[in-house]
Amino acid sequence: MRRAPALSFLLVTVFIDMLGLGIVVPVVPALMLDLTGRAADAATWSGLLGSSFGLLQFLTAPLLGRLADRYGRRPVLLVALAGLGVDWLAHALTPTVTLLVAFHALAGAFAGTTTVVNAYVADVTPPERRAGAFALVGSAFGLGFVAGPLLGGALGSVDPRLPFYAAAGLAFANVAYGWRVLPESRPGDRTTALSLRAANPFTAIKTVLRRPVLGRLVAARFCADVARMTHQAIWTFFVTHQFAWGTAHVGVTMSVGALAGAVFQARAVGPIVRRLGDRNAAVLGSLCGAIALGATAFATTPAAIYLLQAVGVVGGVGVAAAQSWLSRATGSDEQGAVNGAVTGVGAVAETAVPVLAGAAFAWSLSYAAPGAVFAGAAAFATLSTALLIGSRRP
Repeated sequence: MRRAPALSFLLVTVFIDMLGLGIVVPVVPALMLDLTGRAADAATWSGLLGSSFGLLQFLTAPLLGRLADRYGRRPVLLVALAGLGVDWLAHALTPTVTLLVAFHALAGAFAGTTTVVNAYVADVTPPERRAGAFALVGSAFGLGFVAGPLLGGALGSVDPRLPFYAAAGLAFANVAYGWRVLPESRPGDRTTALSLRAANPFTAIKTVLRRPVLGRLVAARFCADVARMTHQAIWTFFVTHQFAWGTAHVGVTMSVGALAGAVFQARAVGPIVRRLGDRNAAVLGSLCGAIALGATAFATTPAAIYLLQAVGVVGGVGVAAAQSWLSRATGSDEQGAVNGAVTGVGAVAETAVPVLAGAAFAWSLSYAAPGAVFAGAAAFATLSTALLIGSRRP
């Protein structure tokens, strides 16, 4: 196994994934406005665009995980990357918003990157080093988030559709790169069941939740995803309302936070997890996240926000540690299936939470309590911590 080239490709893959997403974020509103002609319609269709992706990802993630177990990681990952390229190309070329939603939903159906990358890392990394490897993956995501909006804003100022061509080109280039350098991490196992029952996302998630350790870990992941998605959906609105921050201030603060998180993931998480162990590091990170969210609800100064961002960065150790713990609790012949179920659970949060959090924040403003939504997110993060504490050691 050529472990170094394989891991390097995975890091490039997740970086380009997030870079492509970051490139298009600044120009999606302009594209939707161009297609619909009205700001209200653009906002409505943008919501449908995100929900269609999340819904199809939920429906197909367990199947993609099983395909990765049955036929190997490499073909599923390359097909997923190609599907992403087709999606961005459709964004650049499609003349109607309905066709755009259809293509984006199809991309959600092929969104197996996270599932396969996590399974691949578990295949090629010794258990004692998995947390560090997962942290590097998280660092690559963070760096892509930092670079993407900057590049997207520059390209979008030339032509609103140019960033989508750039994102598609990066995705297709990554497919070609992976075709040349990516070895298979685990030969496919043709005994892995493929049936309507096995592919049913509800059945796949239910099967995982019934297992004592995996069930608690996946439930903890879901609660953490709810908290994380609430923070992502509301944070910009919160600081804009509370402190009258402009877009430049928000953008710089988010970029600095993402960069700090990427550096922390790359340099500090591995040593911390090796010293504390997966379980203790996961609990520590989850607890830091709960504290940061709960304190944000009562933040009254920008300095408090900066401090809580730093606490949240330290909380990033929990993500890699929990994923490492999850991989240890999973058999080598079912990494794809279990990670597919986990991705499906995350897709539920990504589909529902932004809509619900937005409605809750609007309701909170009428009662002059904008921090209430963060208090709710902190409750989910606390529940995630409790589930981790109650789980058996790996």
